[in-house]
Amino acid sequence: MDVHAKLRLLMKKRGWSEYRLAKECGLSQSTLANIFRRNTMPSITTLEAICNGFGITISQFFAEGDMIELTGDLKRLFDSWVGLTPKQKQAVLLMVENMN
Repeated sequence: MDVHAKLRLLMKKRGWSEYRLAKECGLSQSTLANIFRRNTMPSITTLEAICNGFGITISQFFAEGDMIELTGDLKRLFDSWVGLTPKQKQAVLLMVENMN
C-alpha cells in the first residue's frame, strides 16, 4: 500500500489541505511537510494521530476497498449484536432485510 497516496486520497475526499490535516490531527505542519515533500514514512504514533484526525482507525486506514465509518449508532448496534443469541441474530437480519 502506498501510504502517501492513501493520505492524499483521504485529504482529497474531505477537501482538506495539509494545514487542515495538521490542525485536525494535532501535528505540526513541518511534520506533515516532511511526510509529503521528503517522502518519509510516518511513524506509527504519527500515523495514529493522523488517523484520529480523519476519524478512522489504523485498521481502517490499511483496509482495502471502501471504508465504513463506525458512527455512534453503528457502534451501539454492533455492541448490542454481540449479546444476541444465534436465533435472535437471524430474526434481526430477517427484519432488516425486509425493511430494504
